[in-house]
Amino acid sequence: MIVGTAGHIDHGKTALVRALTGVDADRLAEEKARGITIDLGFAYADLGAGTVTGFVDVPGHEKFVHTMLAGAGGIDLALLVVAADDGIMPQTREHLAILDLLGIARGMVALTKSDLAEPARIADLTAEIAELLAPTGLAGAPLFPVSSVTGAGIDALRTALAEAEAQTVARATEARFRLAVDRSFTLAGAGTVVTGTVLSGRVATGDQVLVSPSGLAARVRGIHAQNRKAETGAAGQRCALNLAGEAITREAIHRGDVVLDPALHAPTQRIDVSLRVLETEPKPLATWFPARLHLGAAETGARIVPLEGPIAPGAEGLAQIVLDRPVAATFGQRFILRDNSARRTIGGGRLIDLRAPARRRARPERLALLRAMALAEPAQALAALAARQVIDLDAFARDRALAASGLDGAVSASGVAVIAGTRQALAPPQLDALRAAMAAELAAFHAENADLQGLGRERLRLKLEPRLPKEAFAALLRAETAAGRIALDGAFVRLPGHLPQLSGADEATLARILPRLAGEERFRPPRVRDFAQEFGLDEADLRRILRMAARQGRIDQIAQDHFFARATTTEMVAIIRDLAAQAPDGWFTAPAFRDRVQNGRKVAIQILDFFDRLGLTLRRGDLRRINPHRIDLFTPDGSEL
Repeated sequence: MIVGTAGHIDHGKTALVRALTGVDADRLAEEKARGITIDLGFAYADLGAGTVTGFVDVPGHEKFVHTMLAGAGGIDLALLVVAADDGIMPQTREHLAILDLLGIARGMVALTKSDLAEPARIADLTAEIAELLAPTGLAGAPLFPVSSVTGAGIDALRTALAEAEAQTVARATEARFRLAVDRSFTLAGAGTVVTGTVLSGRVATGDQVLVSPSGLAARVRGIHAQNRKAETGAAGQRCALNLAGEAITREAIHRGDVVLDPALHAPTQRIDVSLRVLETEPKPLATWFPARLHLGAAETGARIVPLEGPIAPGAEGLAQIVLDRPVAATFGQRFILRDNSARRTIGGGRLIDLRAPARRRARPERLALLRAMALAEPAQALAALAARQVIDLDAFARDRALAASGLDGAVSASGVAVIAGTRQALAPPQLDALRAAMAAELAAFHAENADLQGLGRERLRLKLEPRLPKEAFAALLRAETAAGRIALDGAFVRLPGHLPQLSGADEATLARILPRLAGEERFRPPRVRDFAQEFGLDEADLRRILRMAARQGRIDQIAQDHFFARATTTEMVAIIRDLAAQAPDGWFTAPAFRDRVQNGRKVAIQILDFFDRLGLTLRRGDLRRINPHRIDLFTPDGSEL
């Protein structure tokens, strides 16, 4: 369990921690000289529960509230300190507001310096504090009159803390690892060490991690958990990690960075949130309101954009926060907003969408989507989101720090349908509706264009809602083809029963030509004019017949005067794949292709230009390579060759 102190300056927080643990949390010479806590202090002790309780002693002075916030984000229990001689002071109220905004609902009150107050004074203060706590998450928190000088009440408080330690529920140890850094320093003989609270997951010696948002890679050389050497650290513990890496130095890692599982590294600079404004604010928060964001131990400038109109003092609403710099963040994480002059706390709330859009952010459908995203239970959020849009499961898991097992459980419990061969999901009714819309679009196209081969893949994708990403749509087409509900012809999609129709006479003409296109001359077939002269046919009429056959997917028009059998086109795709595989970097030349098909340079270039137009090959000067996203164009089931 991590206990965080809170309260006004000089109310005896550090002395109380020393009385409870025997450890002086003031570690800086300046702190000792001035008698106030400037930076975070830490102490550890077994209070009687058989486990180690960690204490984060935070500054109480107004100028150091930003430091207080760096330590408050990872605590399990708040210890609000009020001096009996002073009573409730400005920082008492501000610290309590911050604890409430951070969602901390477990706490105790230590009425320090009780030896300086009469019983009547203590009774009055007890009533005042209870009234102060009533509208917050700490309502009903027990109060302990104590004296760090005489020792009065210390044992009772220590016993209560030990009981709270025993009742503390383990945090999300099955999630992916995240540690919020509040200190970075160099230790002689060890190197760079960072300390912080493990927010989720586990870490072990030898693990590969990343420092976010910088993206520096590191290896965990050693761990101290709750001030003791350990092989692992877990969520809810304060840990010191000895990190090693090429760019890992004390100066390269800062307070506010997050050491995390590499799969979670995705810094963000624009976040949609649920924001509560404190009643103490003088006026509503309007668009582009400037503030300082405190997220974990990170602090940065921010602009606030309310999404449903200005947010009044004491009210809560959806907003977008645009940051001055990227931060490492996770869904559901609590944040605090303070004014730019760092004189007051404005409000706070919870992160919802870490990939917020800059445009159309306040449209009704977008707000409905945000409310679905805001659901804390992953399975419920998945189900609600999948009913409105396509879900990227890997991105969903990343932004919620879900491990593979957690995502699998959420997918199973939510009942979403995963598109075969992808990491994209939809609600089953939406997937069924998408299939039905696809069939309806194709049927309408065939009715209006009976002579055409089918509808272009990309054109079809853009017609359907919800709109799938290109890779997911290609996977859906393959699945629908395998199920027999559609057919793929090159770059076109059609219903299985649809074929452009040729007359009997046209079919007879085509039957004379097809053997020539599939024979030994298949890579250099005669041109249309050559066939017209050979068979005594009208060139324009013959070209019409061949184009109709191309729409049927039986042949391909490579150039104005050149048609190739579909089987030959497929064979040439295989040759291109082989050339690319043999090239060291995947880029092959036109002469290499020409030599394989034993064709002239002009026709070889026409063939390659044909594949360029379809997107099957990508060109860079005189070089080409395979486009992996379009390699399935000339396979009947949409799979790779």
